[in-house]
Amino acid sequence: MDGFKSLLAVELLGNSGQQWLLAIGLALLLGAALFSLKWLLRFRLKRLARLTRTFWDDAVLDVLGKTRSVALLVFAAVFGSLALDLPDKVHTGLVAAAVVALLLQAGLWASQLWKTWLVKTSEQRRDSDPAGVLALNVTGWIGRLVLWSLVLLLVLDNLGIEITALVAGLGVGGVAVALALQSVLGDLFAFLSIVLDKPFVLGDFLTVDDYLGSVEYVGLKTTRLRSLSGEQLVISNADLLKSRLRNYGRMQERRAVFTLGVTYQTPRDKLREIPGIIREAVEAQEKTRFDRSHFKEYGDFSLNFETVYYVTESDYKLYMDIQQAINLKIHERFEAEGIEFAYPTQTLFVNKEAGDA
Repeated sequence: MDGFKSLLAVELLGNSGQQWLLAIGLALLLGAALFSLKWLLRFRLKRLARLTRTFWDDAVLDVLGKTRSVALLVFAAVFGSLALDLPDKVHTGLVAAAVVALLLQAGLWASQLWKTWLVKTSEQRRDSDPAGVLALNVTGWIGRLVLWSLVLLLVLDNLGIEITALVAGLGVGGVAVALALQSVLGDLFAFLSIVLDKPFVLGDFLTVDDYLGSVEYVGLKTTRLRSLSGEQLVISNADLLKSRLRNYGRMQERRAVFTLGVTYQTPRDKLREIPGIIREAVEAQEKTRFDRSHFKEYGDFSLNFETVYYVTESDYKLYMDIQQAINLKIHERFEAEGIEFAYPTQTLFVNKEAGDA
């Protein structure tokens, strides 16, 4: 007992042993309360998350999982120090440590909440909007960069570091870097434009100037197309957006135009029947919509008919299958009606004048 009383009477840094024991007790009490509260909330939320499909219970659970034990210990230690008579500098340092811990912990919470929302939204849009998923990933990266830049500036300011000169220096350095990496940044901003404006998505078939191919990959600097002949086309994002793009992947339906010619010897009544024959051949195919068929012109060696119809899907192979079936049907009907297809011919007329015997 005498030893315990002597321990209470000992002074350390201007505080008695009794004050130190009180400070340690308060720190342990708050630490135990914080750790117990964290465990209890996670336990209850895990049970709730199994029963519901809402976003917020899962998000809060993920955020609690990012609560660091070091931050809780710092809060507990600063709270316990309130029972001590400490110099102003020490007290200010402890408060600064608590603020820094709070800022870093808040940054972790916000970053995890942002990440959880992005993952949830990406899962919902993965099949219906792949370009939107890519845009979300870029947005997530930019959001986290801005968040932690702000946290870093607040931490430095709380530590007494003058951040005005630092921000100005970073601005000047950023301008120099931007000038040095002008082409790279141009491609980067073009990439952001692609993922946000979505002129095309993965899998779309594009015509870029004289090049054709399906979009295979969209990167920070280049976009890669797979051409019809098999090779990979690599085009910088900036050059791609400066070009005139034809995006066949956005076609809702395909317009088809074809011309056929018959011989000049075809009777007039057969000519009147030809548009109807062609219409029947088109309408006999599924996924087509007939538009028109007309006797268009007198050609060099044929009487030409022009036909327009629509395929209700954009797939090129389907269009070719339908066109083939239409051609075969027309050939069958022309053969049955005795109508001849035209082919290049020349007729030579010889005029023989009568002369002296």
